[in-house]
Amino acid sequence: MSKNSELKYNEPWIMQRADPYVYRHVDGTYYFTASVPAYDKIILRRSGSLSGLKDAEEIEIWHMHESGVMGAHIWAPELHFIDGAWYIYFSAGNKEDKWKIRPYILQCKDADPITGKWNELGKIQRADGDEFSFEAFSLDATVFENKGDYYYVWAEKVGIGKQISNLYIARMETPWKLATVQVLLTTPDYDWERVGYWVNEGPAVIKRNGRIFLTYSASDTGEAYCMGMLTASEEDDLLDPRVWEKERYPILKSDEKRGIFGPGHNSFTVDEEGRDICVFHARNEKVIEGDPLYNPGRHARLMPVMWNDEGKPVLSYENGEQE
Repeated sequence: MSKNSELKYNEPWIMQRADPYVYRHVDGTYYFTASVPAYDKIILRRSGSLSGLKDAEEIEIWHMHESGVMGAHIWAPELHFIDGAWYIYFSAGNKEDKWKIRPYILQCKDADPITGKWNELGKIQRADGDEFSFEAFSLDATVFENKGDYYYVWAEKVGIGKQISNLYIARMETPWKLATVQVLLTTPDYDWERVGYWVNEGPAVIKRNGRIFLTYSASDTGEAYCMGMLTASEEDDLLDPRVWEKERYPILKSDEKRGIFGPGHNSFTVDEEGRDICVFHARNEKVIEGDPLYNPGRHARLMPVMWNDEGKPVLSYENGEQE
């Protein structure tokens, strides 16, 4: 039996886990982390299979501080393995100012990220000469490698009043410090990125056939939440925003007939057969009770990634229906 048959696509997979991130290590082991409804800790699950993550034991590997920085709103952790060490990139508020969201990093030099010791490296360090990065509401960082260099992509708000959330990119000097000043990658240009709030956030990267595809989420976190995409060549200067082609329309959005609302904040992985998988969260309800941010109805889901004749990823709820 194909291991893919154990997976159910486009329906709740891991309940009440928003901003899901799945990492497959070089030994084939799968790890899962996500935002938890209380926003108070970082968790990890581990399994030898992608499907096994659903019922895997969930371990708390770090808890928010009782005061000060990293004391509120623990959001969107990502697990990365860089130069022989484990890193978790996440965002957090201040206990005394929960909306003072900034990006932070944990490091584990032990072989096992679940039983190993995690050390706090503090806030991500911006490049020398950069006076702007991480001065305002900053979150949802992801890291990817291209031709031996690592790049850091994150969302940060600018302006006054009802601020705009843009995506920025920089090359990294170390896993905890940027080498270059920020470059504006994308801002909410279109109407579907401007519902409720003007938002570009939640970047994720998948590479194929010499190209880099960077997905992101747009608009507020209700029914309008959806996913857009940028494309660049691996040969391009990735710090030149002109090389990134932005899709005019969302690549994934709510589907009322299927009862899937607000899809977004995804990551990419592969199943045991090497098939590309999109991991994302979405809601079952069109109408959200209370503040969407504190409603626990965002559930992690899986979707096979298809590829069109142009070599671009296609995200559709029809993917996997005939599996």
